[in-house]
Amino acid sequence: MLSRTAENLYWLARYVERAEYLARTIDATLRVTALPAAYIGQTNEWDSALLTAGVSASFYDGHASADENSVVEYLAFSTDNPSSIRNCIENARLNSRSVRTALTGEMWDTINGAWLELQEVWGKGTKNREELAKFLRFVQETSLRFDGSAYRTMLRNDAYWFSRLGVHLERADNTARILDVKYHMLLPEEEHVGGPLDFYQWTSILRSVSALTAYHWVYRETLKPWLIADLLILNDTLPRSLASCYGNLVRNLDQIGVAYGRQGPSQRHARGVRNRLEHSHMDDIFQHGVHEFIQEFIADNSRLGEIVTKQYLI
Repeated sequence: MLSRTAENLYWLARYVERAEYLARTIDATLRVTALPAAYIGQTNEWDSALLTAGVSASFYDGHASADENSVVEYLAFSTDNPSSIRNCIENARLNSRSVRTALTGEMWDTINGAWLELQEVWGKGTKNREELAKFLRFVQETSLRFDGSAYRTMLRNDAYWFSRLGVHLERADNTARILDVKYHMLLPEEEHVGGPLDFYQWTSILRSVSALTAYHWVYRETLKPWLIADLLILNDTLPRSLASCYGNLVRNLDQIGVAYGRQGPSQRHARGVRNRLEHSHMDDIFQHGVHEFIQEFIADNSRLGEIVTKQYLI
């Protein structure tokens, strides 16, 4: 496969995954801010949404404060934010047009249909929370349709494997960032773990990664920070956990290595991260520091993206 084609497939998948994650983040934040102030305290949940999306610095370059209207506009529709839902879908369609013959009809129809729908929403906007919620569900459903179409209709060849690399790299980064915001930045110092604010923020986080029901299935307990961290970091039965993402990354990179007749630095780096996750325990992670552990993981994940790019995409 041409490196240009592989790159387009890789970024197409990343943009679709990122759009879904932003939609989930906005939806979870809307749920928390709808609660009475007595439950959520004085924290600015919209500021936390910006931190989770990794766009806080660029947002405050043009805004004095974070509120619902400005943050939703910036994360969902702004052309000035490279990672907004609008730009993600625009870029996904541009990449899909470049590799139209490598996609199945169902995949193309999903992306092109989402882009057409976006033009209509962009033209009239979302006038209230009900319309916004409908738009956010549409974005999530688009991602699910695209992912399902890829899984059910693509040949298991290098086109599929590069697409999956994009999905799992982006997914791992998103899960790690939302955990880092919670543990290091989101909970005020005067709040104690287990308080009302803590409970609703953890619920919000689990909703952001579609894991609230999974948590109760696995642990059958009330929300506890160490169990949530265990689920999202080490439990490889959860599709959005760091361990699951790296299990998939290792498998897909190995498939590419077999198809191309050689292993390389990306395979070795992914296996190294996967091995560290497999041999980690939550007691050790908490003792070392969750923030430090996640920051190291985010750096390793970003490094893997750079290695994949150098090895296959340029």
